[in-house]
Amino acid sequence: MLGATTPNFGTLKNTLALILAGGSGTRLQSLTRWHSKPAVPFGGKFRTIDFPLSNCINSGIRQISILTQYKSHSLNSHIQKGWSFLRPELGEFVELLPAQQRVKDSWYLGTADAVYQNLDIIDMVHPDYVLILAGDHIYKMNYALMIQQHIDSGADITVGCIEVPLAQAREFGVMAVDEQNWIQRFQEKPAHPEPVPGKPGLSLASMGIYVFPKALLNELLQDDAEQANSAHDFGKNIIPSAVKHLKVLAYPFTDSNTGNTAYWRDVGTIDSYFDANMDLLSVTPQLNLYDQTWPIWTYQEQLPPAKFVFDDENRRGMAVDSLVSGGCIISGSSVKRSLLSNNVRIHSYSTIKDAVILPNVEIGRNCRLKNVIIDRDCKIPPGTVIGYEHDQDAKQFYVSPNGIVLVSAEMLGKSLSNVA
Repeated sequence: MLGATTPNFGTLKNTLALILAGGSGTRLQSLTRWHSKPAVPFGGKFRTIDFPLSNCINSGIRQISILTQYKSHSLNSHIQKGWSFLRPELGEFVELLPAQQRVKDSWYLGTADAVYQNLDIIDMVHPDYVLILAGDHIYKMNYALMIQQHIDSGADITVGCIEVPLAQAREFGVMAVDEQNWIQRFQEKPAHPEPVPGKPGLSLASMGIYVFPKALLNELLQDDAEQANSAHDFGKNIIPSAVKHLKVLAYPFTDSNTGNTAYWRDVGTIDSYFDANMDLLSVTPQLNLYDQTWPIWTYQEQLPPAKFVFDDENRRGMAVDSLVSGGCIISGSSVKRSLLSNNVRIHSYSTIKDAVILPNVEIGRNCRLKNVIIDRDCKIPPGTVIGYEHDQDAKQFYVSPNGIVLVSAEMLGKSLSNVA
């Protein structure tokens, strides 16, 4: 919901955003072999964490802490390069909070435990409200409106939510609400999700976005830390328990212009990651990266413009219905409905269709690729054919349930050594 009345400056100034960015992201296969999930490239030039970070800045929230753990080097580097423009002397910051075993001899055991282990640091900021966010979702949201709704309603806790198809709801926290959106029941990843009344094909799913008053958050996390049988997780423990004795409000994420469910994607699987990138190629995408009123910020690598060369009948450098990032060279090849990240080089006589190609990839001559994700730093040998015979592809690469072929440098290296 963008463009409505927002809270006063003092409220936002006294709100601390905590972005949970420590997940391993194993369902993304080799894309997270050396990187945390929030550091995975998205949309050609961004990282997934750029979306919640940009939402914070655009919403007027300028005190942001990022909780990291799993393979965080590339994420740390991205934050330092692209998000160091805030002014500490004005009380603004984007800071990294790695797992440090500050209060016990363990790493972060769950989302709630990650926040609990940093309560002393949070206390030093003295926020009135704490906004909990996930670092690996793709969307544009004005958090200020959610915070204002939290204040106006008198809620103890507010949970951002979105309607999802019933078949997908098993992957989320699912809630049941009354007519005023007060949450009556909350289940984390239920086997049989509860449908929305009057909408039998939909469930109300948590977005992993929570607003807490700081004092209440402290109390709940302290109590949870003492429970030996707890998973120390917001979705599994904190919210379901709070619903039983506190006023917990659901905040539906809708488009303020249409009233319909707004665009939000969890890109935690190969298929969802591929689909979300493909969404950007629509003539009028639901997620508009060209919206100057709500820009998505990132570290902008200094690169030359994309280049397309040769115009012969059978050797024409061209891209149709595609996004092509800086530093790319398409030399005498055809690219259709694809997304090319920075520094992709495609040599002549190749055909690329329905592809997501990550940075620093080189594709040799006479290749045919479709329905693929090419991981960063891959060198595709001349004459390679991928995406046309799944049985053959599966011998060498990862093939998703929807038939998307993931290619990594390790897979290519193993294949080539076997041939040798």
